[in-house]
Amino acid sequence: MVSLKDIAKMCNVSPSTVSNVLNGKSSMSDQVKQRVLEAVRETGYQPNYYARNMRTNKSGTIGIIVEDLCQFSSPFIVEMILEYLEQKGYRPILMNLRMYHKLKNTNIEDEDTLCSILEPVIQQMDAVKVEGIIYVAAHCRMLKKVPKLVSKINNKIVYTYAYADARESKSIIIDDETGAKDVIEYIISKGHKKIGIIAGTADNFHTIARIKGCQQALFNAGLLFNPDLLLYGEWDMKSGYERAKQLLDKGITALWCMNDRMASGAYGAAREMGLEVGKDISIVGFDNHELSRSLYPQLTTLELPLYTIGYCAAQALVEELNNSDKENSDIQPMKCKGRLIVRDSVCDLTK
Repeated sequence: MVSLKDIAKMCNVSPSTVSNVLNGKSSMSDQVKQRVLEAVRETGYQPNYYARNMRTNKSGTIGIIVEDLCQFSSPFIVEMILEYLEQKGYRPILMNLRMYHKLKNTNIEDEDTLCSILEPVIQQMDAVKVEGIIYVAAHCRMLKKVPKLVSKINNKIVYTYAYADARESKSIIIDDETGAKDVIEYIISKGHKKIGIIAGTADNFHTIARIKGCQQALFNAGLLFNPDLLLYGEWDMKSGYERAKQLLDKGITALWCMNDRMASGAYGAAREMGLEVGKDISIVGFDNHELSRSLYPQLTTLELPLYTIGYCAAQALVEELNNSDKENSDIQPMKCKGRLIVRDSVCDLTK
């Protein structure tokens, strides 16, 4: 069996140089790196990670726990986490809890049931001695029992898309308030003053923050917030369609839906009432879901910073691993700002 020393001898370099190249931590020339990697390919050399872990007491492994990989936001976050960890020479272990599938007949807010699904995964993470964990939530909420379970095996944890109750670990979330403010400011800039809003469920973190941002934009523009023009939906096309019909009867000129699925339903309501989106009525979404580009006209919306969230989560964890002496206390969530995607669904009343 080929050893690391054999590879070093073939390339006329030291064993530590070979180790550094394989772990992506080398600062030598590209020529030396290429020579080492070519020797590894030719010989089929496989590093003995277990032996290295015993020597260094570090596994070089990061655990990624995803509540549900089928949730539309999760793949983008995970993709950037994987890319960043690869660049830094860490090996990821990805575990999908498949939360929505397993809890389809249960309240998805039930942390006791979620923890029963999570516990064997945590045990597997402990068995391979992960250096840290990135927890990718399926939807934004306060996690109370999950952090206590995860911290039993590791206190190097970063949460994405959700808050850790104790705030002893970093949370990376969407800046919903600023995003909503940007959307409403754009609609107002096009001359609209009577703006209808289809929100998500009333107790949802996204809904609460987005309403706050909306109110701030209206206040800054000298416009009053009219609660009669705010209706709550269920984040789906059906509720978007039903609430849009109610609001369109009130003579609004623009409609903001707090996600693109509800905006899609609103398109159908407008069409039934003989209104042409982008000319007779303006509609704006939030998410930049793939369906926003399939609507006609294409939907103006706010793109969620999912790649940024993944990048920042991985970066935060790696930085914490490299600064192990740093004490954590009352860490405030990091908010990532989305980007307004302007398309053709808003008419300009200023012209």
